[in-house]
Amino acid sequence: MGNNSDKDVIKLIDEKFGRMSKSHKKIAVFIKEHYDQAVFMTAARIGEILDISESTVVRFASGLGFDGFPDFQKNLAVWVKDKLNAVSRMGAKYGKSSQSELLTTVLRGDMEKISDTLGQVDPAAFETAVDAIIGAKTVYIVGIRSCEPLADFLSFYLNMIRGNVVLLRTTNTSEMFEQMIRINEEDVLIGISFPRYSMRTLKAMEFANDCNAKVIAITDSPHSPMNLYSSCNLFARSDMVSIVDSLVAPLSLINALVVALCLKCPNEVKKNLERLEETWNNYQVYLNDEINFIDKAPVLDYSLMRQSE
Repeated sequence: MGNNSDKDVIKLIDEKFGRMSKSHKKIAVFIKEHYDQAVFMTAARIGEILDISESTVVRFASGLGFDGFPDFQKNLAVWVKDKLNAVSRMGAKYGKSSQSELLTTVLRGDMEKISDTLGQVDPAAFETAVDAIIGAKTVYIVGIRSCEPLADFLSFYLNMIRGNVVLLRTTNTSEMFEQMIRINEEDVLIGISFPRYSMRTLKAMEFANDCNAKVIAITDSPHSPMNLYSSCNLFARSDMVSIVDSLVAPLSLINALVVALCLKCPNEVKKNLERLEETWNNYQVYLNDEINFIDKAPVLDYSLMRQSE
């Protein structure tokens, strides 16, 4: 039995990814994105799908510290089983709690995460990130799966502050590269990823780094594989409450980043907001999309309000 027999298989892949060969990285990406299928596949079948040799797949398993591919596959099966049992564990942990106790427990946990993040963020790195975003010609943002709302939030407010913001949306790595094909040394890519880390996000950061763009990582710790290709790292604690990722601390960090950017270029922000408000007024976009209160009664349809005038 290999010395990694009791260790988290996916965590091992994350830790060793930066030192892997090109073919081993290809296997790692496949395992992480298709673990539910890979757990039932032979080394030969994985090699056939990825157009690499069976022996390369076997060496990949050995490189992680396992006694061959069957040992690796057995431990992958344990990881998959643990993942599928997450809902059951959540029931065991919170099932006997009242709703108010559950609310208190979760909110206090989130408060602790924000407090830990406050002591974890490097002020110099934070300032470097702000300056890099302001000075970039184009800012690319990538966040996959549970991190997608964080990427959406940051993209929305960066568009308020400056132009040329690209939110990468994709279901595979090749599409992601197509969207960032013009990235260069004048640009910044912000990669947002927390456990379980996204290989697609990591590959986007690697590509940006190879193109000499500045790379900012928003992740959970100095041990995160997201730091492999970043020149600026912002850390926020993001533990899982069973199957649910806590995004409170990362969102607070991103919120602080947005506020700092606004304070760095207040005139540009003011000009953009005035232009946006003028657009809302000219095209009545705001009134069509918001509940407006007239004489303390909500008007849900702007056309009704127009008819009553």
